[in-house]
Amino acid sequence: MTKTIALTTETIYRLDLSPIAAWAKSVEAGDFKPEDFESAIAFQIDFEREPTDPRELSEIPEVRLWFVRMEAAYPWMPLFLDWKSELARYVAMLVPHEFHPTEGIQFNPESLEIFLMRKVFELSGWLKARELPHQARAMAFAKMLGYDLEAGFFELIG
Repeated sequence: MTKTIALTTETIYRLDLSPIAAWAKSVEAGDFKPEDFESAIAFQIDFEREPTDPRELSEIPEVRLWFVRMEAAYPWMPLFLDWKSELARYVAMLVPHEFHPTEGIQFNPESLEIFLMRKVFELSGWLKARELPHQARAMAFAKMLGYDLEAGFFELIG
């Protein structure tokens, strides 16, 4: 069952992680099952703005900053997002991009690659520390972002 994390304008302006803190604390304590991966949480963002403001949420600096803070506190968060519906929006909060009317979101390739590799290192380490399979999950994460990782890569990082 997916838990929805509600973010309000006030929560975002205050950089308040309390809407996610209790759930994150339970994850850090080991209160999750591997089947929670890729489906445990979703974000509902209710950020007030002018009706004529054409920006996507990921283009609003205050919203992005909240996600940067959350990412710093809980770098394992992408494991628990619904990768089909939430991952692209999550990554857009953290990686420079542009929106194209016909092609959708276009990430800065170098920034995406740096983000991806950092996440592969973080997620692999987090999973390994909990004695959970890490290689397949990290490879699937990379694949969702358009990258293929060779199994031999994981021999390099141990």
